[in-house]
Amino acid sequence: MSNKHQAYYVPAQSHWPLVGAIALFFIAVGAGLTVQTKDTGGILGPWVLAIGMVILLVMLAGWFTNVVQESLAGYYTDQIARSFRQGMSWFIFSEVMFFGAFFGALFYARMFSVPC
Repeated sequence: MSNKHQAYYVPAQSHWPLVGAIALFFIAVGAGLTVQTKDTGGILGPWVLAIGMVILLVMLAGWFTNVVQESLAGYYTDQIARSFRQGMSWFIFSEVMFFGAFFGALFYARMFSVPC
C-alpha cells in the first residue's frame, strides 16, 4: 500500500442526463401516439418516436465522447479504476440479491401461501 496521494477526479455537472430524459419522454409519447393512432392513420406518432430515438443516439454519442476525452486526458487514475470496479461489483451483488428476493417471494407464494 503506497502513501502516494492521488487527486480524485470529480467531473463537472453534465447536461447529458437531462437530454436523455427528454429523449425518453419523446420516445414514450411517440410510442403511445403510434399505438393510439395506428388505426386512424396518424403520422405524428412515428415522427415523435423517431425524433426521440435520434435525440437518444445523439445523447449517447455525446456522453461517451466526454468519457473518452476524460480518459484520454488522463483524469482517470488507478484509484478511480478501483472505484469503477468496486461500483460494478456492488451493482452485480445488488442485482443478485434483488433476483434472489424476487424468486424467493415467488417460491413462497407458490408453495406456502396457497392452501392444499
